[in-house]
Amino acid sequence: PAVKVPPFCNRVVPTLSRSYSTAPPEKKGGSGTLLLIGAALLGGGAGYYFYASDNAKVTEKVEKTVKKGVDYQSVYNQIADILEDNDYDDGSYGPVFIRLAWHASGTYDKNTNTGGSDGSTMRFSPESDHAANAGLKVARDKLEPIKQANSEITYADLWSLAGVVAVQESGGPNIPWIPGRKDADSSAACTPDGRLPDASKGSSHLRDIFYRMGFNDREIVALAGAHALGRCHKERSGYEGPWTTSPTLLTNGFYKELLEKKWVEKKWKGNKQYVDKET
Repeated sequence: PAVKVPPFCNRVVPTLSRSYSTAPPEKKGGSGTLLLIGAALLGGGAGYYFYASDNAKVTEKVEKTVKKGVDYQSVYNQIADILEDNDYDDGSYGPVFIRLAWHASGTYDKNTNTGGSDGSTMRFSPESDHAANAGLKVARDKLEPIKQANSEITYADLWSLAGVVAVQESGGPNIPWIPGRKDADSSAACTPDGRLPDASKGSSHLRDIFYRMGFNDREIVALAGAHALGRCHKERSGYEGPWTTSPTLLTNGFYKELLEKKWVEKKWKGNKQYVDKET
């Protein structure tokens, strides 16, 4: 099928975008890496759907459905309006919005059907205090005024839509997006610590984490490409510095720089990490 969704998810909101957002990628056969990144970040957590590049224009054939009281295009625009900020990191909140959407989604367990973006459980302790979520209060607080101005949208939908906005406005593909996530009522819905990747561990750990969500090795590689965006913060993860030379643009820069540059161990009083020898 063009889009794999359970029966209750039979409506898709056509792609929300602004005039300067990029168009869906042309059909080239095979899966589209960047589109897969977006779909996994935003849909994988709820277990709703996976997209390939062949399906980039799927929303052209479906009716627009808008939850009563929520103008999703308006919310999209409001999020896009606050992305750029020269006083934050590299000048954009986009990377941290993607991280928020991803960390909300990445707790999903296909075997127990628990976790994921549905519920927005990172609002509660202990999940908000998990080490992997350090620093994400910045993203949640930045989006809070938009939530207050659009009270009918759930936090779960707002966070995932913020990820869509960030991907598209940073040069990525248009992402078909499904609303309808609900907010959990209490911390009882929080997932246990340890469901998100630990950067200090190796490939076996990475596979354990992503296989639990239903991804294969090829999809893990595609998802890792999202590290083209953003930077590490010592006070959050124990690592420091941007991943690429263009941390606010969604490109294949992560892999190009990883494969083409010479990497050496960083000499500092922090976690073991590598930096490119040239710079």
